[in-house]
Amino acid sequence: MTSEDVPAPLRRLWRVSEPSRLGRPAALDVDQVVAAAVAIADRDGLDGVTLPKVARALGFTGMSLYRHVGSKDELLALMADAALGLPPDLAGDDWRAGLRDWAFAQRAVLRRRLWLTRVPRSGPPSGPHQVAWMEAALAVLARTGLDWAHKVGILSLVSGYVLQSVRQHAELAGGRAAAQEQGQAQGQAEAERDYGRALARLVDPGRFPETARLFASTVFEATPPDTPDEVVDDADFALGLDIVLDGVAARVGG
Repeated sequence: MTSEDVPAPLRRLWRVSEPSRLGRPAALDVDQVVAAAVAIADRDGLDGVTLPKVARALGFTGMSLYRHVGSKDELLALMADAALGLPPDLAGDDWRAGLRDWAFAQRAVLRRRLWLTRVPRSGPPSGPHQVAWMEAALAVLARTGLDWAHKVGILSLVSGYVLQSVRQHAELAGGRAAAQEQGQAQGQAEAERDYGRALARLVDPGRFPETARLFASTVFEATPPDTPDEVVDDADFALGLDIVLDGVAARVGG
């Protein structure tokens, strides 16, 4: 198998060098295009990234980029892999601690670059950085004795949980920010407390008995209203992740 047997988008994703058709070094390369696009996304969000805007940032015309990226979708795939970066070193023999660190590390990247949560995903991880993160998690799961199907399923489950958790937190934070602009500032803990109190008055125990018991409990009052949002979010994320890992542990033990 030669590099010509690999689709062009994958060759560019893995930076497989190709000879210049003009016989001289190109004035632009994939890394420059991707770096400019990531910088725009970091500044303006994913909606701010267009091929013409990236080209202008580099001092080229939009058409000149098509030699280095075949389409907007390909550019997004290149950006996502580059922005993800390399995973942390997950040393140690405890698979659960390693997978937990892997999830928290991935969450940190997504929270730093929220636009990554909005990049369309059209297939499994295929870029070098994405594969590096896969390798790190598979190395942790190698200690479990699970088969490949279970390992792949666990990676999909954990990474999906991380992605959804970050996206949901960002959306809720955006809603609170909008309320703050209207003079209705609330932190997450305070908002949850008020939500619980309001629904306790509205939910009919005859129609929704279990939900009524939920709102009658102290769960929404447990966190002091002045608790920083980051503390609340960390606790919520850790609880959900531990539930996921409990399921993995049950399969490992079974």
